[in-house]
Amino acid sequence: MLELIIKRTQKERKIALVENGKLIEYYEETEKDNKNEGNIYIGVAKDIVKGMQVAFVDIGVEKNSLIHLKDILEKKDEKIEKIDLQQEISKYIKPNQKLLVQIKKDSNEKKGARISTHINLPGKYIVLMPNTNIITVSQKIENAEEQERLIKIVKENVTKGNGAIIRTSAKGKGQEVVEDIKKLEAKWNNILQTSEKEKENAPKLLYKSEDTVGKMLMDLTDKSLSKVMVNDSTDYNEISRIKNENKEYKNLQIIVKGEESIFDIYDLEQQIKKIENRKIWLKCGGFITIDKTEALTAIDVNTGKYTGNKTMEDTVFKVNKEATIEIAKQLRLRDIGGIVIIDYIDMQKEEDKKQIEELLKEELKKDRSKTQVEGFTKLDLMEMTRKHICSHRD
Repeated sequence: MLELIIKRTQKERKIALVENGKLIEYYEETEKDNKNEGNIYIGVAKDIVKGMQVAFVDIGVEKNSLIHLKDILEKKDEKIEKIDLQQEISKYIKPNQKLLVQIKKDSNEKKGARISTHINLPGKYIVLMPNTNIITVSQKIENAEEQERLIKIVKENVTKGNGAIIRTSAKGKGQEVVEDIKKLEAKWNNILQTSEKEKENAPKLLYKSEDTVGKMLMDLTDKSLSKVMVNDSTDYNEISRIKNENKEYKNLQIIVKGEESIFDIYDLEQQIKKIENRKIWLKCGGFITIDKTEALTAIDVNTGKYTGNKTMEDTVFKVNKEATIEIAKQLRLRDIGGIVIIDYIDMQKEEDKKQIEELLKEELKKDRSKTQVEGFTKLDLMEMTRKHICSHRD
């Protein structure tokens, strides 16, 4: 059973997703956070840096945003066709040129936001991709017949010139997918019409994406979310609005609880404190350590107190197996994004390595975020990537 618990104070908002009393996702938002990812703007190009094939674009926020050549060129399916990045960026963008752009990565203290002309509009069952003919299916939908059925529905209903990513939640759906396409295309057409009316050569916000809670509720429509608990009328009113607009949530309970006691349930404060721990112990007596750098996150697996009672290979495999399950949990719980390198205890058998890789892929299917497991490198390090859901701790 899934429950969403939201605690708001004057300075911050804490958001906890709980499954059977266990914290599985946690986010913090403050007034200072830049929560603009997904927003769509009219931007105005400023400086073109030919040597780096990038441009700086004014979108009306404090820092100019950065756009790469790849995000200006026509979007292509890179599995089929390579993108020529040897072209001069100045052929495609000029100073003071207006661009319709979307924030793909929020700004931080050092850098402005990363933007793209490749727009994505997320819905419950698809992500609409205007100005491309690419239609893909979530890798979590593995049945080939179901993939073909969903692709057929989208191709028959999406407007020519638009593409889509079919989300995991579309599995088993039909008319709901069609309605989602219509809703998203109407939203996109409204954005286009608004942008075309703007005659001034000035930056402007055209579309504000859903906040963290709104995105979670959209993603969880196909899950067994049964209850939302809040301590603030603002959150209560917003969630009530979403509930009324979505028939999937007709049985959703929305409960208002006292401010101080709302996180007492399930001992959430203690569960949250553990998120910052570098070392996480496993049930078998082994442990993992998690270290973040600017470039990547390194996770090390250790036998710790566990010595086993069989062969060395069995001992190592048991620790690595438990570690894999815990690593998938921690990636989601801590919202770790970017490149992740896992240093497992060395395994001699190729069969054991294969089982660990398959287990990691299976456990990551529980994650709402996009993940990609690349496998073991020549140095026997597991390499994978994960996309941030939020950027609250980076």
